[in-house]
Amino acid sequence: MAKKKKEMAVVKIQLPAGGAAPAPPVGTALGPHGVATMEFCKQYNAATENQRGSVIPVEITIYEDRSFTFILKTSPTPVLLRQAAGLDKGSQTAGKVDAGSISEAQLEEIAKTKMPDLNANDLEAAKRQVAGTARSMGITVK
Repeated sequence: MAKKKKEMAVVKIQLPAGGAAPAPPVGTALGPHGVATMEFCKQYNAATENQRGSVIPVEITIYEDRSFTFILKTSPTPVLLRQAAGLDKGSQTAGKVDAGSISEAQLEEIAKTKMPDLNANDLEAAKRQVAGTARSMGITVK
């Protein structure tokens, strides 16, 4: 029977797809755990090469023997909303000044994309979560 590796730590960071480098934030997050940062960067960049230009969060599980595994998550909701609305950033005063708007179809598409990472039971709940994030950014849903 195979012996199960014991987890030492779980590190979560957001990195540009295909552009991870051993410099901060990767080096500062993985260095104290003794993980080979260059090896992680090579594997992460290979896994995210086809998604260049977006931010991909990653959850890295580090084991006692200094080996690691990682799970790629979907892009953060604010990033997807800004792309859909064509904005550089959200409103400075959300609720008073609108930064932009997205359609109901775009909202549904973002909710479908984020569904694996949300704690929603169905698509309607996911749409409400994404709409709440949009509202806090000053983005209206039409």
